[in-house]
Amino acid sequence: MTSSRQTKTIPEFLAEAPDVDSHDLWRQFWEILSEAKDKITAVLPVQPHPSSAGLGAWDTGDGNYEGSLNTFSGDPDNGAEWLVHSWIGNRSASILDMNLQVWLGPHIDVPHLIIVFGTVPNVFHYSDLVPRHDLMVDLDHLHRYYEPQNEEWLGLRGDDRFTWSVSHGTYMRAFLSPLGNSYFADRNDDVVETLRKAVHRRVDTWLQWVAEAEPVPVEERAALRARDHAVRVNGYTLDPMNELSKRFLGAERVDELVAVRAGLSQIAEIEGRAR
Repeated sequence: MTSSRQTKTIPEFLAEAPDVDSHDLWRQFWEILSEAKDKITAVLPVQPHPSSAGLGAWDTGDGNYEGSLNTFSGDPDNGAEWLVHSWIGNRSASILDMNLQVWLGPHIDVPHLIIVFGTVPNVFHYSDLVPRHDLMVDLDHLHRYYEPQNEEWLGLRGDDRFTWSVSHGTYMRAFLSPLGNSYFADRNDDVVETLRKAVHRRVDTWLQWVAEAEPVPVEERAALRARDHAVRVNGYTLDPMNELSKRFLGAERVDELVAVRAGLSQIAEIEGRAR
């Protein structure tokens, strides 16, 4: 496969096949994300956050764009600080962007968890374990969490059913960890089941890390939280997919939805209490 295909933009993919129905893939991917969410929240309790009230099911009224945005908050000092379970797109016209993201509080420094499915109209999958430290200098963090998962990551990377997807956003490429998965694949049941198993293995591994984590010293938690919030905000606001959504929703509406997904109001509340 040539590099020109590997670096094709999502709008270019959509222009080639703009009207592919993705209802069945939406159902299967939403099921995988919901199973993962339920598994996580059974261990890390969260409550719906008021910022996403009324966004559980929304559409533009003209059939062009629709979605569901559900945000949750937990104990910001002893659990999952922020959780997002959402999707946006058009199930009848090729494009879907579906997310489960879990951001931990600073009591432990286990990586954060992100799982994404999409259609463009081929299958897109992104999954990552977001580092809490600089892996180029914090070798303890690298060896504790990333090195043991290297063989499994290489297994999926070497599977010729999956083509590496290169983000056009420089920040998003900087965001990617050594265990980040970013792939395109054909639309078929075999691919879906392979990704279902990979997601559940990753979630199970991550939950084991959470269970076994040692507490972060109290005096180090404020700095860790400040870094977490910066990464969280940048990851949402600098996502190139936001520009695509603006074509359908307009910049103002997209900015509003991004602010909810990033939990800007929750961050302000937490940081306000810390002053």
